[in-house]
Amino acid sequence: MKDLLRVVDLSRPGLARLLNIAAAAKRDPHTWREVYLGDTVACAFEQPRTRARLSFGSAITRLGGIAEVLGPLEFGLGSDELIEDTARAVSRYAAAFVIGTAADADVRRLAAAATIPVVNAQSDMHNPCQALADLLTLQERFGVLPGLKVAYVGPANSVAHSLMEGCALAGIEFAIATPPGYEPDAEVVLTAQRVARDNSAHVEVVNDPGRAVERADAVYTGAWRAAGMSEAERVARARALAPYRVDAALMAGAAPHAIFMHRLPAHRDDEVAAEVIDGSRSVVFDQAENRVYTDLAVLVGLRNGSIAGETEDAARAIWSVA
Repeated sequence: MKDLLRVVDLSRPGLARLLNIAAAAKRDPHTWREVYLGDTVACAFEQPRTRARLSFGSAITRLGGIAEVLGPLEFGLGSDELIEDTARAVSRYAAAFVIGTAADADVRRLAAAATIPVVNAQSDMHNPCQALADLLTLQERFGVLPGLKVAYVGPANSVAHSLMEGCALAGIEFAIATPPGYEPDAEVVLTAQRVARDNSAHVEVVNDPGRAVERADAVYTGAWRAAGMSEAERVARARALAPYRVDAALMAGAAPHAIFMHRLPAHRDDEVAAEVIDGSRSVVFDQAENRVYTDLAVLVGLRNGSIAGETEDAARAIWSVA
């Protein structure tokens, strides 16, 4: 396994090992301080990515490496040279390449040409690193993952796609409720449903948010707004999505112990009521913190091969907290 471009690039045992590395790193952040000692990790983001830049930068520092971060003004994939040429050149400079770009197809072209590990920090289709932080947060809160239910409410996006795949791989029931026209990508749904069946789980796409949150252990939503969105589009989305706002009434339909999750940035009283995101059931800043440890685990696992392969570790329960 050279790259992490989407969650289902991992095997189920590989996902378990990655979460165990992340949990161990949270207990002792400097355990792997020599894995990238003296090495550069290139981090390129075509749009502003506050949390991704900081979480990967922190992780790389704790691994002994140097994060060379290129922002929107310094990096444009394919703008002035072939993507493949960029990949080959960066492979001569760096030990790994973390890339956040718009087109998922561009990430795949880059990874195919690069000779170093490539990590998808977010594309228009997938955000595997966020989903891994979410799974670590769920594991911390509930102890084990199989048998849980996660409900995602609102328009499908890259976070919803990766969370769907992650839940399917971990044996978590997943339901997403969107208005007509805002559903997840059909290929992602079919892939997640196939993976879920292999892991005694279920993936469901519905239009009714009340149905999605029934028995849910976690209710998740994301921002309705997007960069570059016109005012007319913002108003139209707000009108279509109003019934999908996560408020106290919707949370009351979930399990009594249900937590609230959000990738951030959040817009209070838009996709989520302030009383929910700022309430005692919210774990949004645990999710944000856990990005550091799962980003670290991804970089460690890709370099030493510990998250590759299908064989479960005989001495460790597959979903025990490390």
